[in-house]
Amino acid sequence: MKRTALVTGISGQDGSYLAEHLLSLGYRVCGILRRHSVAENQDYRLRHIEKDIETFYGDMLAPTSIQHVIEQVQPDEIYNLAGQSHVRISFDMAEFTAQVNGMGVLRLLEICRRSAPQAKIYQASSSEMFGLSIDSDERQRETTIMTPTSPYGCAKHFAYDCVRHFRRAHEMFASNGILFNHESPRRGSNFVTAKVIRGALAIKHGLAKELVLGNIDSQRDWGHSKDYVKAMRLILQHEKPDDFVIATGETRSVRTLCIYVFSQLGLNYLDYVKQDERFMRAEELPYLCGDASKARQVLGWIPTISFEELIDEMLESYEREITDGTHRIAG
Repeated sequence: MKRTALVTGISGQDGSYLAEHLLSLGYRVCGILRRHSVAENQDYRLRHIEKDIETFYGDMLAPTSIQHVIEQVQPDEIYNLAGQSHVRISFDMAEFTAQVNGMGVLRLLEICRRSAPQAKIYQASSSEMFGLSIDSDERQRETTIMTPTSPYGCAKHFAYDCVRHFRRAHEMFASNGILFNHESPRRGSNFVTAKVIRGALAIKHGLAKELVLGNIDSQRDWGHSKDYVKAMRLILQHEKPDDFVIATGETRSVRTLCIYVFSQLGLNYLDYVKQDERFMRAEELPYLCGDASKARQVLGWIPTISFEELIDEMLESYEREITDGTHRIAG
């Protein structure tokens, strides 16, 4: 009998890759979409699999809509990938971010406790929860103290603690995946990797003269979304609910990203990249580098796509959009 998975935020980068992965394993895949005023921005990442999945409208700010879907679908596994996903924007929309990314998870857990107690729940936690904390070996892991430096990180930390509380207090199978930065050609254009690559290509093709960024010396641990969604499923196949860091263990600066991207296009980033305080965070987070040893040892998960392969794939995809005259809607 097919297992049923419900994916909130299924139209996002991770949601679309996770849906593909689950379908390949024989799952019945259901997803929750948040209604957009621009319909094309709603499901463009899912069009190639739209006949293979079931979608429902819902919103983390409207718990009755989530409850209705859960009661109708009766999922075996729930992957909560919904949320306000942009850290910089969380400073401008702090209350909204807290409601969706924090209180939304609490409401989801309470709904599951009452309406789907048998379901295994995956919560998309974030490396942003660690903030400025770092262990002596310059890594962040499951035991690292969490001191978030953004409304986004604070909301994710609250949700992370709620998952752990419901696991202990109500014996629910609820787990956190603490994912470090992960990208793909499906990344929204306002995230730094996509912004750098699209900006460099625009300069190459004479469509722009410069690329304006924030702090280019911040360092991040970048992986591929395809690898990371596989870890999500493995977390829910583990014999007991638990929390896992998912990361490559390698860190690079935004400056290094710029150097690589522009050099791949035969350009010198110094001629085009400018910094602007408008794109700086109110409290900067300079460094993230994860230790996924637990996931490797317990789950058998390992990343398979290198940083260079990831960036080259994004370059090829975005280059094709320009030459084909197509475009991708941000989101």
